[in-house]
Amino acid sequence: MAGPTEAELHSAGLRFTHSGPIAEITLCKPERRNTQSPAMWRALAVLGQTMPADVRILVVRAEGPSFSAGLDRSMLNATANTETIAGLLDGPDVTIARKIREYQDGFMFLRDSNFISIAAVQGHAVGAGFQLALACDLRIVADNAVFCMKEPALGLVPDLTGLTPLVRQVGYGRALEICVRARNVDAKEAEALGLAHCVVPADNLEREVEDWARGLLQADTGAARETKALLQSAEISDNDLQRQLEGAAQARLLRALFATTDGPGRQF
Repeated sequence: MAGPTEAELHSAGLRFTHSGPIAEITLCKPERRNTQSPAMWRALAVLGQTMPADVRILVVRAEGPSFSAGLDRSMLNATANTETIAGLLDGPDVTIARKIREYQDGFMFLRDSNFISIAAVQGHAVGAGFQLALACDLRIVADNAVFCMKEPALGLVPDLTGLTPLVRQVGYGRALEICVRARNVDAKEAEALGLAHCVVPADNLEREVEDWARGLLQADTGAARETKALLQSAEISDNDLQRQLEGAAQARLLRALFATTDGPGRQF
């Protein structure tokens, strides 16, 4: 499957760059505060399906002062000339659910165990912007970052797969309060809650992300991928299943390791 062209990505408000084991997806409509649309979500999903096999670190960043102000509000306008969320109402509920699942694919691929995803967040990450950051494995955050799950204030629910990582990170009660109050969570609170893995001055954000990416690349490729998959399974597996998965992963790594060394006599 061919990936989207540069022109198609630009039309959706995205840019993709790839240099060796590090790739970047950049939201590049700063004049619109990097608001999101179905076209962007579809383009993200295709990027996920066509991600180069050698990518080990995927950084999601944004141009301008805001990471993403969330859904482009024009998408709620039933009279707009472009594709709209309101247009979903022309079909039955099963069609609406199928479309939303397609939109969610633009977020779910960031959990792929083949790479580690990092969100570099500055300014506002609202609604879909918050959920895009939550879809990533790690969040490196500028000290001016502000997160907000705005959907309930608009009469909607967060439906782009951000609720599961939010609950796992902060717990049910805090997640409920953050969502239903639709309040701002600043960088300091995000770090205290574990939503931000690192907070730095805004001017240092790019360098900090580069440092993290280089540090993560120090791990063996196979071991990093197997570890991410095991950590994901640990959240949902019982102890017996997890033990089996860990043993199977270790067996694969040992076979790979000894296939490229002198065997048991190798010095570790």
